[in-house]
Amino acid sequence: MTQRADIGLIGLAVMGQNLVLNMNDHGFTVAVFNRTTSKVDRFMENEAKGTNVIGTHSLEELVNTLKRPRRVMIMVKAGWPVDATIEQLVPLLEPGDIIIDGGNSHYPDSTRRTKELAEKGVLFIGTGVSGGEEGARFGPSIMPGGSPEAWPHVKPIFQGIAAKVADGSPCCDWVGQDGAGHFVKMVHNGIEYGDMQLICEAYDVMNHALGMSPAEMSAVFADWNEGKLDSYLIEITAEILAFKDEDGQPMVDKILDTAGQKGTGKWTAVSALENSIPLTLIGEAVFSRFLSALKDERVTAASVLGAPTPTYEGDKDGFVADLQQALFASKIVSYTQGYMLMRAASEEFGWDLAYGNIALMWRGGCIIRAAFLDDIKAAFDKNPELTNLLLDPFFKEQVQQAESAWRRVVGTAVSLGIPVPAMSSALAFYDGYRRERLPANLLQAQRDYFGAHTYERIDKPRGEFFHTNWTGEGGDVTATTYDA
Repeated sequence: MTQRADIGLIGLAVMGQNLVLNMNDHGFTVAVFNRTTSKVDRFMENEAKGTNVIGTHSLEELVNTLKRPRRVMIMVKAGWPVDATIEQLVPLLEPGDIIIDGGNSHYPDSTRRTKELAEKGVLFIGTGVSGGEEGARFGPSIMPGGSPEAWPHVKPIFQGIAAKVADGSPCCDWVGQDGAGHFVKMVHNGIEYGDMQLICEAYDVMNHALGMSPAEMSAVFADWNEGKLDSYLIEITAEILAFKDEDGQPMVDKILDTAGQKGTGKWTAVSALENSIPLTLIGEAVFSRFLSALKDERVTAASVLGAPTPTYEGDKDGFVADLQQALFASKIVSYTQGYMLMRAASEEFGWDLAYGNIALMWRGGCIIRAAFLDDIKAAFDKNPELTNLLLDPFFKEQVQQAESAWRRVVGTAVSLGIPVPAMSSALAFYDGYRRERLPANLLQAQRDYFGAHTYERIDKPRGEFFHTNWTGEGGDVTATTYDA
């Protein structure tokens, strides 16, 4: 068979199909395969009809249609299905050929696959793809990592189909080796969890404290989307709140309040624990989804413990303005913590992540795309060694301007019994991060008292550790590890 396809794609679920059509629109010839081959035929007879897409009915046929070096993109469920597909593919490939995993894989799997395939002479790319169905079809954010030698061979395709920002720059660039691409996508999804939780808290306050209707809240979110909160998630929230069911009632009021998840937010929180990064806001967003799933328990608790009926008696318009500021400041903290985690991983794994470029990749196509990502890119372009976004002059000023409103919102919500775990944890992080001295001195004394874990002293050089015989009976023996 004539080798005429630029790339092959395995897995014709919605994301896979839309990526194929996107590639076709940009002049790339794609060969496709699906384990259930009838799906290939349906795709060729419907969505791909009249295109240059090539349908195949076996992995051998797919591989034989590809130009060298062969590029095969896998769009199947993360985990063992990816490994199983790779295992079937490898015997059909030659040294220098490229396997691309475009699913939501966990980054350690991508690191492992990069190394395992390198031993067989095959190059690997684990790439995050964000933007949902629409993004995949018309321009996603793409975050590739893995074997650096593979990047030049896929760069024209990936940057061709990616979303573009105003100056035409593609929302796709090389992230780093091994699992770097999927790590950055994981952090993206963690920030997405945080953004969604923050928006839900703002909605909850407007709904229960201010008694606003979905239509009134829709107008507020639409207004916010014209300012510094301009973002995809704010935009769709306005549309969701305006949407009515067939009976003319707001659809949002008819949806059960139990949130699902696919695990990437939990991965982000676990990674933060492993890297000792205080990813408090995203952690609270994950825990809030867990709490929402306890629907039956919450119904019982409401009847036993009594559910509050909060009402705000002050200036409602002024409070909505405060809420906008609180949401923006909390959002800054969410991205700040995400970047802290990426910095820790970059140092741990030697990835040398380009933080400004990551902001650019997230500027279009992806779920967390937002106008202020331009400001994040500018911050890192100005100071590539910036350790924390809150130390950048622009973000420092924005948070300081919002601080009073932020405190009023959190304080009022707490007083009214409305849970705002993401906003309040963001404020607590901000307050803790800028404290020169925290009460951890007492904590270290406690650890030394009961476990002889030792402590450092403010009047001695860092790195010298001390133990006190607090009871007079403990002796001088200390624990062998300082970091418990």
